[in-house]
Amino acid sequence: MDARTRKRLRERLVSLRDELLTQGSMDIPPARTDVVSTPDDDEAPLTHMTQAIASNRNRERADRLEQIREALALVDEDPEQFGLCEVCEEPIKPRRLELMPWVVLCVACQEKHEQEHRSPGSRKHLGDFQ
Repeated sequence: MDARTRKRLRERLVSLRDELLTQGSMDIPPARTDVVSTPDDDEAPLTHMTQAIASNRNRERADRLEQIREALALVDEDPEQFGLCEVCEEPIKPRRLELMPWVVLCVACQEKHEQEHRSPGSRKHLGDFQ
């Protein structure tokens, strides 16, 4: 990867990081605001769903921020390794890096990783039915 491309991807990483930091965490509403009343049977499922969505969004945001921080550290500390797959050490396709500059695996290694870590009963991919 040339220095100009690396610089552009670094700028994109910084922009994505700043955007995520600006958005901030999603507030997780309490299940009940008063301790005296009983929970509303109709409101409880909606509250639990809202809490789960907020919690998942916050976790995903924190994970993405960590991935971006690690990618920025790699660009700054070992720029020649940036853009290479951590497993096979082949260059990650430029289009993949343009879309997700924090990725550390090429498509083939990512698919293999996902297959190895798929839990039983999880969603299947079309390739699983061949």
